[in-house]
Amino acid sequence: MNYRIVKEVQKRVKPSTKILKKVMVLLCILFVLAGIILDRGMMFLALLMSGMYFLYDAYSVVDYEYVMEGDTFTIALIHAKRRRKTVHQLNLKDMEVVAPNRHEAVAQYRKNNKMGKITKYDYTSYEPEIPYYTMIITEDRRKIKLLLDLEEDMIRAMKRMYPDRVFCE
Repeated sequence: MNYRIVKEVQKRVKPSTKILKKVMVLLCILFVLAGIILDRGMMFLALLMSGMYFLYDAYSVVDYEYVMEGDTFTIALIHAKRRRKTVHQLNLKDMEVVAPNRHEAVAQYRKNNKMGKITKYDYTSYEPEIPYYTMIITEDRRKIKLLLDLEEDMIRAMKRMYPDRVFCE
């Protein structure tokens, strides 16, 4: 089969991130005012605070992109809508199971299991109304657990290729 399915997942911004950004802006304004009124050296602190704000803003906004092309499943991190970094390039032939998070097919891979320690990567949006899936797959000869917000198109395509390994709701 020759197809390509792409899904971009936008991670929800935490409330603490919003508060921290407001505090940084407030401190920057206070340092500028202190620089005008008291000492020009405070302007340097305002410059540093504004630089920290822009760096924090760039690295606190993270999106994920899932690309399924044939038997290859790729996950990329996108920082600040500009910088892209591929974090996983997986072969779906090495997949053990894909199922909704609370499905019995992935129950044995939860915390405190008998399977040993499995590294977990969370690439979900953290939106409470969006159901997420658990994928157990082998990468570099070790099992990993991926939490993903998969689309119906991807689930159906995986189900067609590997009907015994993919479980829907």
